[in-house]
Amino acid sequence: MADNKDGREKQAADEERRQREREIDEELARGDEAEPPVDDAAVDALEAALEPLSFPATGREVVAAVGDRELESPARAYTVAELIPDADVEAFDAPAAVSERVRRPAVAAAMKRVVEAAAELPNEEFGRSQREAFERTFRALSDVDELDDEEGVRAVADWVVDRIAETESVPGSRAVRREGASYCRDHGHEVRDDEWLWV
Repeated sequence: MADNKDGREKQAADEERRQREREIDEELARGDEAEPPVDDAAVDALEAALEPLSFPATGREVVAAVGDRELESPARAYTVAELIPDADVEAFDAPAAVSERVRRPAVAAAMKRVVEAAAELPNEEFGRSQREAFERTFRALSDVDELDDEEGVRAVADWVVDRIAETESVPGSRAVRREGASYCRDHGHEVRDDEWLWV
């Protein structure tokens, strides 16, 4: 590459792009390192209670087996039935997948509402990768320090459920990310281009 202004700018832009990609890869590898708001002992007890269930198990099967079990968070107590969708649309591979979901009650409650709304649609597909993208968006909203954990998640979940009711289809994951980013910006949080919510 020529050693001129254009060449140097292209090299700098390429290096910046590679750095952003590395940061995103590192964030994906780290996963969610925030302290779980649900007590670890309660989550361990939930996993033990789920052992007799045959996995993969649908949300409906999980709720039928342990729906009345209570989980404590610093804010309040939840039952499993308040956090896991009572629907056959979503299946969990193992007890650990259920416990991972309930560790973040605001995210779990939002996913429950969305999955149950999607389950009401007669011929709509709501695949695993799309559900994972929705959950990641809710987690990203919950992780924004400047925002109330539950309010942003609840607002975007409301938007998704309203869209499902209005259009009789599940919005795309990109549209949900865009709605999450709009919520952040509307509430004074800048969304950087290396963050999940940036679209």
